[in-house]
Amino acid sequence: MKRRNRGRGSVISQPDMFTGLIQDIGVVERVIPGGMTDVWIRTALGAKDFALGESIAVDGACLTVVERGGDSFRVQAAPETLRRTTLGAAAPGSRVNLERALALGDRLGGHLVSGHVDAVSEVLETRPEGGSWVMVFRLPEALAPFFIEKGSVAIDGISLTVNTVGVDRFSVQLIPETQERTTLRAKAVGERVNLEGDMIGKYVARLVSLRQGPGGGLSEAVIKAAGFGG
Repeated sequence: MKRRNRGRGSVISQPDMFTGLIQDIGVVERVIPGGMTDVWIRTALGAKDFALGESIAVDGACLTVVERGGDSFRVQAAPETLRRTTLGAAAPGSRVNLERALALGDRLGGHLVSGHVDAVSEVLETRPEGGSWVMVFRLPEALAPFFIEKGSVAIDGISLTVNTVGVDRFSVQLIPETQERTTLRAKAVGERVNLEGDMIGKYVARLVSLRQGPGGGLSEAVIKAAGFGG
């Protein structure tokens, strides 16, 4: 969450957002364990021009740039981040999807992605279909309400369309461009990935649950409780 000025010196809190369109595949150079785990990543995005404190999504997890030098930058991962994402398994040589946060006026080519990973899943099945690559993933029970066919999902930070949804699994289809520009095509059965459910789906599910609760109906209080309004 960044604090930014908006006119005449007033300050507001504004979350960083992403689109799920991967800008580069970075390579982990060093991992330094500690109270905060330091991760150095090499990238072709021009790390020397990164602003200290700016946000960057690393395999879909929103992290903060704390140092940069040459073509590499350093982020820090808290213990909670390591527990709730795949970053705890990062090692020198690991390839990671990178996306810098949206700037005002940027095109939203994928879908709104917050960089807050909801769950870790794993690959259940892969197969070719024409020129595309079909991948089936485990669907955690807690995320199931946010998944619909032709809805959106972020997998390791990649904005993808949900092809099919089952009770405990869902599938996506990678076009050649996605296969080439992200790390997902190389994932084998059993490998773990970060999932972030569709933000709009979360709000809709929350509204529906509140409407079905005691008292029912939508009121100003119910809408605010769901995250809308002031």
